[in-house]
Amino acid sequence: MEVTCLLLLALIPFHCRGQGVYAPAQAQIVHAGQACVVKEDNISERVYTIREGDTLMLQCLVTGHPRPQVRWTKTAGSASDKFQETSVFNETLRIERIARTQGGRYYCKAENGVGVPAIKSIRVDVQYLDEPMLTVHQTVSDVRGNFYQEKTVFLRCTVNSNPPARFIWKRGSDTLSHSQDNGVDIYEPLYTQGETKVLKLKNLRPQDYASYTCQVSVRNVCGIPDKAITFRLTNTTAPPALKLSVNETLVVNPGENVTVQCLLTGGDPLPQLQWSHGPGPLPLGALAQGGTLSIPSVQARDSGYYNCTATNNVGNPAKKTVNLLVRSMKNATFQITPDVIKESENIQLGQDLKLSCHVDAVPQEKVTYQWFKNGKPARMSKRLLVTRNDPELPAVTSSLELIDLHFSDYGTYLCMASFPGAPVPDLSVEVNISSETVPPTISVPKGRAVVTVREGSPAELQCEVRGKPRPPVLWSRVDKEAALLPSGLPLEETPDGKLRLERVSRDMSGTYRCQTARYNGFNVRPREAQVQLNVQFPPEVEPSSQDVRQALGRPVLLRCSLLRGSPQRIASAVWRFKGQLLPPPPVVPAAAETPDHAELRLDAVTRDSSGSYECSVSNDVGSAVCLFQVSAKAYSPEFYFDTPNPTRSHKLSKNYSYVLQWTQREPDAVDPVLNYRLSVRQLNQHNAVVKAIPVRRVEKGQLLEYILTDLRVPHSYEVRLTPYTTFGAGDMASRIIHYTEPVNSPNLSDNTCHFEDEKICGYTQDLTDNFDWTRQNALTQNPKRSPNTGPPTDISGTPEGYYMFIETSRPRELGDRARLVSPLYNASAKFYCVSFFYHMYGKHIGSLNLLVRSRNKGALDTHAWSLSGNKGNVWQQAHVPISPSGPFQIIFEGFEAQATWGYCHR
Repeated sequence: MEVTCLLLLALIPFHCRGQGVYAPAQAQIVHAGQACVVKEDNISERVYTIREGDTLMLQCLVTGHPRPQVRWTKTAGSASDKFQETSVFNETLRIERIARTQGGRYYCKAENGVGVPAIKSIRVDVQYLDEPMLTVHQTVSDVRGNFYQEKTVFLRCTVNSNPPARFIWKRGSDTLSHSQDNGVDIYEPLYTQGETKVLKLKNLRPQDYASYTCQVSVRNVCGIPDKAITFRLTNTTAPPALKLSVNETLVVNPGENVTVQCLLTGGDPLPQLQWSHGPGPLPLGALAQGGTLSIPSVQARDSGYYNCTATNNVGNPAKKTVNLLVRSMKNATFQITPDVIKESENIQLGQDLKLSCHVDAVPQEKVTYQWFKNGKPARMSKRLLVTRNDPELPAVTSSLELIDLHFSDYGTYLCMASFPGAPVPDLSVEVNISSETVPPTISVPKGRAVVTVREGSPAELQCEVRGKPRPPVLWSRVDKEAALLPSGLPLEETPDGKLRLERVSRDMSGTYRCQTARYNGFNVRPREAQVQLNVQFPPEVEPSSQDVRQALGRPVLLRCSLLRGSPQRIASAVWRFKGQLLPPPPVVPAAAETPDHAELRLDAVTRDSSGSYECSVSNDVGSAVCLFQVSAKAYSPEFYFDTPNPTRSHKLSKNYSYVLQWTQREPDAVDPVLNYRLSVRQLNQHNAVVKAIPVRRVEKGQLLEYILTDLRVPHSYEVRLTPYTTFGAGDMASRIIHYTEPVNSPNLSDNTCHFEDEKICGYTQDLTDNFDWTRQNALTQNPKRSPNTGPPTDISGTPEGYYMFIETSRPRELGDRARLVSPLYNASAKFYCVSFFYHMYGKHIGSLNLLVRSRNKGALDTHAWSLSGNKGNVWQQAHVPISPSGPFQIIFEGFEAQATWGYCHR
């Protein structure tokens, strides 16, 4: 068997020691779940392929100290509302029943405040195959609608899939191929949505009347089965044809029952009929059965276009549309237009005057208008004209023109709109013309130009209109482009000039415009005014809550700042300590004019002055509170999660020990830590073992270590760690430690390792590489591996001897690497010799590297030895001296290297 010799002289003893281990975040995405078509590498940052409907699981493995936080984000494709972002440790991103729109690139962002965040990404490719669709088309020259000989037929098969589908056409059970005979052609058309293949039957022959099957396949990727659709072509095959039982425009009265029949006049196979309505769905109560559509007691809101569509996948669908108009009238309005030629805005004797009348009706063009004066029909003359469809007014508007207005023309005019012969009520509007009929003016009542209210209260904005008649008032926003009113409309009509707002909010503050409407009054330039709305709201302050730490005897300044509020000033600030009112602090003259913050200074932090401080800030509308927690407590410890092989077993008992490591968060912020209180409790048990751990001066980034002993296999434990200073107990940190099968470091009596053991002596595959080393022997090696590569056996020459193997042929790419990492060697000697056998044979050999990872200050990898290229079909031995500065690991790294090797520890 192949061996690597590694000489270990001593092990480092257990004790508390300091190490600068703050390290920036590193991340790696691991995929799990129901992945398919995964490459040989276990971890890929390129493409993760999954079948639609399966479960996606992505895990972000992180290292770094302090423990990094993880956040998932996604780009490309449609984002899912369920997992846009998370902020949890090592959280697995899980998506049940993944959809094709959820494919795209997923990013794992890990950050811990040290250095720059680590960002890794993986592209998720969702595989799917929809049911195919088959349509049949004929040449345009065939105007008779049937398929006869010497005609051309196109069978078009379309499917949506990922990856692109492969198409197979069959006639009966026989597979057709491109240009199989002169009558068959298969091609892919341009500019089609989805994937499409067309089977063209040229100069249709009798044998072409048969059943045709389009089979689509993604070659069983992700286990997706093939799908197929069949169509039978006969000499009667024809596209659908329709006719309606009513005219294309159907006018009915409200309350009537409407029935429309859509009749098939052709089509083979028998077409399917479907009714639809635009805009919106069919009305409530409407019943569509086959080609018959019934709408009971039709109302004006049921007006619209009703579409009957017939499809049989032959030719284009047939479609007939009925425009249903339900008679109705609403919104009768009038306008008074003074003499336009003389640009007058008043009614004057001797000038022309036009009265206009309009209603919104369905159908609009069927409305008739009739004018009355003082209750009697108006008589037409040279001075009194009735016109229709004035180009300056909405369509179908009636106008009564008075030429050279006389005193006798004064009176009350009435315009009546009606549908002759229809049971629809008439609508009328009345206009009084006299010397008192004057155009409008608009103004804001005294004291109402600025309205100030508190947030959440109702508000009323008012504009007064004078004139006869008084037109409606239209309200809009002034100071915000394209801003909508609180009602959600850009313009709102009020008959009395009052805009009423319920429960106003701060974003409603601003300038509002009121203006006269040009209808139901004079058709002249609108008059307008403005009202300012000020919404007052309580202050917002920062910090809302702050933890203030300081060593005993040192001063502290507490500041509560006003972020926003209306009014934007501090009217009063009250300080409390543990709920008790404090005397007002001295006021700084410069800050007294426009105060935007409140301050409290503590001359020295003591045990008595430690506690909760509250600053209540008011602006006469409401108040907000800043909370400060002042103490000399030490911050919590920061557990170190990257300890190599923390579990150690004891052969003579069922106990194990655990290497617990941590750093102290911001040790210089308060008094020095004197000791730690350690509490260890077995899960599901109540009793805990408590012990004090004395320490010397603790520096920032210093790694502290303690060995937990006498832990029972296989139980898990809760560990609580509390720092103590002269002030007392600090913040506690807790974590759960779990028993894992330990990998013990080599010692003087056990320093040789063989690959006969499946656990390969505690060596592990590096999670940050591109592919893995494989353990094999002559009996288990892959028969498909590249010829003329690798050894036939290990160095012993026996087929049972194991060795580690990698192959760099395809699908390996330039720069791919495989790493095998040793356990942590806690040894105290200065010099070591790493001895191992290697075998590098083949055409495309890369490099084999030996690295030493020092653990005294985080993880630092150093190159110790490297070899490249073909070295022949023979095992060779290497001896590499190393001199690590503390605990270390060795790493065997292959870069496209056909290297196979074994090792032993001596």
